[in-house]
Amino acid sequence: MPTDTSALLTHGTNAAASPKNTATSVLDPSNFPQTLSSETIYISLVYDPLDIPAYLRFTRSPTAGANVLFLGTTRNNFDHRPVSRLSYSAYPSLALKSLRGIAEDVQKKHGLEKVVIVHRLGEVKVEEESIAVSVSSGHRASGWKGAEEILERVKARAEIWKREWFADTGEVEEGVWRANRDTDGHGNILKPQ
Repeated sequence: MPTDTSALLTHGTNAAASPKNTATSVLDPSNFPQTLSSETIYISLVYDPLDIPAYLRFTRSPTAGANVLFLGTTRNNFDHRPVSRLSYSAYPSLALKSLRGIAEDVQKKHGLEKVVIVHRLGEVKVEEESIAVSVSSGHRASGWKGAEEILERVKARAEIWKREWFADTGEVEEGVWRANRDTDGHGNILKPQ
């Protein structure tokens, strides 16, 4: 991931111009990152660890009084079971389109200056980040509300799925695919508090 803002805008593959579009190559890590960007929005799906300082540099603005960053991190348990790692899969072209729509809607609704949404795919180990949401706004209230709304919409709408790998199943790890949203052990969606 590039470290300067101008490189962040142009880094990656435009999903619409992806050279391979077959079922076997859609999630090939060599075809990533896949990115959609403008002057005020940066959306990306990546296999590599997240470049958090680059996302903050992108959202900074001389007219912003608030910069809000959320990092979703793999925890070591789910519903009292030990988790060894998560695996993320996606329908990249649809996920990028959904993420861009979410960013545009929330940016307009809350008057956000800039928005970054980056989601990892593939294996994400415990204590590693799987999603970064970074926003800037004139005031903190709109930044807090906007970042939280982006996260909740991503979890509800983006075509991204996670598989939880449990470490308490003996010699063979057990993996369970779930929609990428917060649920209890029975699959019931947890409401944000």
